[in-house]
Formats: sequence, structure tokens, C-alpha cells
Amino acid sequence: MATPTSTRGAAPAFSPTKYVYGTTRLGDARFPAADRVKMARAAMESGVWFHTSRQYGDALEILSRAFDEDRTRVPRMIIKIGNNDLAQLRANIRENIEPMGVDHVDVGQLCLGGRYAEEFRGGGRCFDDFRLLREEGLVRNYVMEVFPWTSGTSFGALRAGYTEGVVDAFIFYLNPLQRFASNALWDLIREKGAPIVAMRTVCGAPVHQLRDVAGTAWRPYLQERAVEVAPVFERSGVADWAEFCVRFAFSFPGVRATVGSTIRKANLDAFVRIAGAGTIEPLPSETVGELERLQRRWSDSVDIRAEPWTM
Repeated sequence: MATPTSTRGAAPAFSPTKYVYGTTRLGDARFPAADRVKMARAAMESGVWFHTSRQYGDALEILSRAFDEDRTRVPRMIIKIGNNDLAQLRANIRENIEPMGVDHVDVGQLCLGGRYAEEFRGGGRCFDDFRLLREEGLVRNYVMEVFPWTSGTSFGALRAGYTEGVVDAFIFYLNPLQRFASNALWDLIREKGAPIVAMRTVCGAPVHQLRDVAGTAWRPYLQERAVEVAPVFERSGVADWAEFCVRFAFSFPGVRATVGSTIRKANLDAFVRIAGAGTIEPLPSETVGELERLQRRWSDSVDIRAEPWTM
């Protein structure tokens, strides 16, 4: 069993920028490559951290082109890494960092399956593997990816204390329409004060567009939730959906950052402006309470019953 209190290979401080630029859209070939490189450069110049993955089309190659224009501005990055054992994990790390011309992962987003997922839940050898990679300097910090259908894995590890000293935060969709940690895991994270990285800041589009414009919501459940969330947003007194979403995430003390993807410079500027404040004002408590009640219901009735990757 892993020793949760081990100090071997202590991690550097985990201090992301409050807004982290999501690079999903940089891999969208519908946009000219030169425009995507320009967008990456704009995000680099803003000084924010990045979030990326080999899964995002040719985003890594676009980032490499942007980095080559000024290697002094290569941002710190959260990078999806994972698989079932150490050899596969090393190979996956190489798949991600080599195209960008970087030699390490600042923060590895652990996407675990098979044996590694079971070991994570039960405090097994995977934790020693994670420490080894950190000692080697290949990965500096770790965050654990959570979905409704994987919440039990993180719940078991966090409750037993296995994540202490290894995992710096839990990362999952957290916005007014989605909270992809199960109710049990969410309650435990908040009880223990575990740090959170909130993904998918604005849930893909403004709430009224998700509600009213056919095809905006990629699954029917999001349109249905938008019907319920739109009145909460309207009563809040906040005029801007992006501001509403950022303030919602930072209404929870454990949230360290919110990750939002965009291909538009104006949206990037808005995220940086809203999340760049020294202190982000939480939403009114009654607004947060309304959304939390909705999310608890959705989690029990829909999220934890969903087949993997269907929502």
C-alpha cells in the first residue's frame, strides 16, 4: 500500500493562474492554422497557464509553432496524461511533450484506467510510480481527473488519505450547468478542503443560447438544464454569462482555477479580465444555493447513472 504521509519527491507549490487557457479549439482544423497560432500567442502574452492534450487534434503542433516564435514565453501547462501502468504512462507523456518541444509536464492531469484506477482507489503502487516520475523531474505536480462515472475512484483515495502529498487538486467540469463530481465526492472534497480546478467555464455557450438555439447543446440534458438555470442567472443581477460562470466557480473556496477554451481573442480578453482580479467576488449566496440544489438533483438523477462519455 502507498504511504500517504511520505515526503519523498515533494511537489512544488501548485499555484495556477485563476484563468487557465483551454487549448481544445486550437486543434479545430476548421480554423486556419495561422489564426490558431496567433490565438495561442495572444494567450501566451496574457501570462496565463494553459491546459492541453494529445486528444485535441493538432493543438500540440499549433502550440509548438507558437512556442517556437518565443520560447521565453512558454506557459506552465496542465497536460492530460494517463493509462494503465508506468510504461504506458511514460509513453503517453512523451506523446504529449515531444510535439511541443518541452522536456517535462508541469501538471499532469491523471486520466487513469484499468489497473491504475484500481490502485488509485486502494492506495496501491501507482502512487509510487507518480512519485518516481516527480523525482525524475518528468512531472512536477498532479491533479486527478474526475467524471461522474469515475467519482468512486477519487472518493476512495481521498477518504483514505492516499492522495496526500501526491495529488494537488481534483479537476472536473464545474459550471452552473455541470458539476461532474458525484454528490458524495463533492461533499468529501469540501469537507477536507481539497483544491479544485474547475473545467469548462461557460459550458460551451451563453445559457440563453443553450436553451433557445437548436444545436447549441451537444446533448439534450444541457438544453433541459439551461431552461432551469436561465431564470437563476436572470435573477442574479449579473449581466454577463462569463462573469456569472467565473464568479460561480470561485464561490467555492477550494477552487484554484477555472479552465475555459476559446478561439476568439475577445473571449480570451474577457476571461483574463474577469478572472484576473485580485479577489473574485462570489455570487450572492442565494444564487449559489439555488444552483447547488439543482446540481445535487442532477447528480443523483442523471450524472451518476450516465454511461461513460455520454455527457
